[in-house]
Amino acid sequence: MLIGKAGSARTAIAAASSDRVSVRGRDLSGDLMGGTTFTEFFFLAATGRAPTEEQRFFLDLSLVAIAEHGLTPSVQAARMTYAADPAALQGAVAAGVLGCGTVILGAADQCRALIDDVLARVAVSGSLEEAALAVARAHREARKPIAGYGHPLHKPVDPRAERMIALARERGVAGRFVEAAVALTSAIASVWGKPLPMNVSMAIAATLRDADVPPGLIRAVPILARTAGLIAHLIEESETPIGFYLASRAEEAIAHTAGADAA
Repeated sequence: MLIGKAGSARTAIAAASSDRVSVRGRDLSGDLMGGTTFTEFFFLAATGRAPTEEQRFFLDLSLVAIAEHGLTPSVQAARMTYAADPAALQGAVAAGVLGCGTVILGAADQCRALIDDVLARVAVSGSLEEAALAVARAHREARKPIAGYGHPLHKPVDPRAERMIALARERGVAGRFVEAAVALTSAIASVWGKPLPMNVSMAIAATLRDADVPPGLIRAVPILARTAGLIAHLIEESETPIGFYLASRAEEAIAHTAGADAA
């Protein structure tokens, strides 16, 4: 039984034969291997075209910016999973990737949508600054967190975001998306009554959109980047195990109240 639409039953990404692998119509071994970087390959495979120099640069920049951030929950999940089954590297990587959500790592697509909301309001509000204030007020009144601003560790600024915005301006890429993100920074400080620094997720969304990177890739970048970081942690876990130590310290740190409740 078919569930859902049948679709067109075709793919344009790749095909393999006995003597050739073709990716987006280009010969993998004869053209792409040795002739393209992984970031360029990622863009080509996902979009069907080679990236511009700025698209490649800012995709690389984004991947490097968020590949690693210490012993995050997703890293701990991966390392403890690996400790439980060292033969299943793929399972440990999957455990970490599944822990990448909107609270940890995965807010870039929400940030892109937020910028789009600001820009869509400019015609009605009359200016970018007023549009940003309208979005900030709407989130504040609804008591909704605002994606891309604030960070539990990086205060008063997120150094990764600062670097990305600076490079976008230096390279002449910064445009209306970066300016919308900057306008939101000021608007949020005004509406919240305190500064909330732009974090790396907003900087990724803004710079990649100004570089004309498709939205689907912006959503995928954090997952691809953190996969590299997870693999690094799992290589270290195989050499210097801390997975079971993390689990034991959690047992020690958490109060177990079931017995007390029963009493």
